[in-house]
Amino acid sequence: MFQIIVDSAANIPADLVKKFRIIVKSFINYVDGKEVVCFDPDLTQEEEREKGREYYDAIKAGAEVKTSLINSETFEEIFRNVLEKDEDVIYISLSSNISGTFNAARIACEEIMQNPPNDRKIYLVDSMNASLGQGLLAIYASEMRDKGMDVQEVYNEISSYVPRINGVFTVDDLKHLTKTGRLSNPAAYIGNLLGIKPILKGNKDGYIVQFKKCRGRKSSLNELVDLVCNNATDTENQIFGIAHANNYEDSLYVMNEIKKRVTFRDYINTSYDFCTGSHVGPDTIAVFFLAKDRELEGKGTN
Repeated sequence: MFQIIVDSAANIPADLVKKFRIIVKSFINYVDGKEVVCFDPDLTQEEEREKGREYYDAIKAGAEVKTSLINSETFEEIFRNVLEKDEDVIYISLSSNISGTFNAARIACEEIMQNPPNDRKIYLVDSMNASLGQGLLAIYASEMRDKGMDVQEVYNEISSYVPRINGVFTVDDLKHLTKTGRLSNPAAYIGNLLGIKPILKGNKDGYIVQFKKCRGRKSSLNELVDLVCNNATDTENQIFGIAHANNYEDSLYVMNEIKKRVTFRDYINTSYDFCTGSHVGPDTIAVFFLAKDRELEGKGTN
């Protein structure tokens, strides 16, 4: 037996965490100095949207938001608790090229594996992604576990999914991208004046890169639809994910437009996790799906 563990950046709704028996360690953010726990296991999806509305409204109003890492000592405690129950661990992390969280987990793993309880193992998966790009991997791993696959088989299979899981998103206000150095302040100012809405994605190395520029919000949303419909593979056997930073209406528009063109076996629509959502800002819409790789068709400018 083994347990699947993620950090809360995986953006899995609380009801699905319970359904798929996934362990979530929450990040802690600070809004104007007040501690905010990013994941609450007891919320309904409607309550998660309401919590998201409050959080992203605070960002819009100019609140000072700080994010934090999960340290190696915390990971060591989590991993040991599982191993001491005579179970293995698969931990699926936020991209190591976005956050230091994977490295903290690696340090904990190396310490434990010097003398592992019950000779159990820890398998670390760098999702090279964020939000549901990470969360979908955990859900697929849970489904594989339920089918009776052993931990090594699941680790191998999930690792093969990593280069195929795409996370693509558009932001509403470019100023939030300046805080992470992905855009200069002058470029953000000019882009906002011109109504530029960039399409960004996680590349094969797990970095967030600009992929395309669109003029206007509707154009950027339609581009997300096209990218999913033109690139997703074997859609009837995969789960489509969409996350929104307090813009449920736009997320429904994108999801419904996709449903008109392709059919997925299931759909997840959730409020954007606070950890990575803090860096992309309110009204961000992000889509997540499996394709042949992360080299998507659709480069250019609209």
